[in-house]
Amino acid sequence: MAYVSRTAWDEHYASGRDFRRLSASERDLLAEQVPAGNGSRALDMGCGTGELALHLADLGYAVDGLDFAESALERAGKRGPAAKGVRWLRGDIEHEAPAELDEAAYDLVTLRLVIAFLRDRSRVLRRLTARLRPGGALVVITPLAANTPAERRNIALDEDEIGVLVAGWASVDCFDAEGLAVLVLRRPPG
Repeated sequence: MAYVSRTAWDEHYASGRDFRRLSASERDLLAEQVPAGNGSRALDMGCGTGELALHLADLGYAVDGLDFAESALERAGKRGPAAKGVRWLRGDIEHEAPAELDEAAYDLVTLRLVIAFLRDRSRVLRRLTARLRPGGALVVITPLAANTPAERRNIALDEDEIGVLVAGWASVDCFDAEGLAVLVLRRPPG
């Protein structure tokens, strides 16, 4: 299935399919690298069925989980109620952000297994970076092309693509989480 349309993603999640589960390594790295402070807010962009968003809520963040597949958000809502500190929002950050995000500022923005599917990564990252508070972090978790079979290359980034993503950030930390690259990109404080 080609994942280029809202319909394709909706069908994917409606059929009960999902993606790679959040690993213990990813959980540990997030807790260590981007711990929540008092009143911390996070945006999980492309939240899918909500596993990462709920984990961030467990870390202490108030979380907006954003996806454009209605079936993904329905499944996410069943996993964890809004009372847990997660708002499930429908929108396509490439084209239209939900009104609820208009005034939002976040300490953390995550894109887990999402970046390879974005058509205009640079523009989307600029838009997301504009939503970060000073000192905030953008975390990109993605498969690497070198670790991905050729037939699944479209879901991974190569070293050149990663170089473009990290250019211009005040701080860049790269980690390995069981074969996934975890990029922690930080804005300067103040």
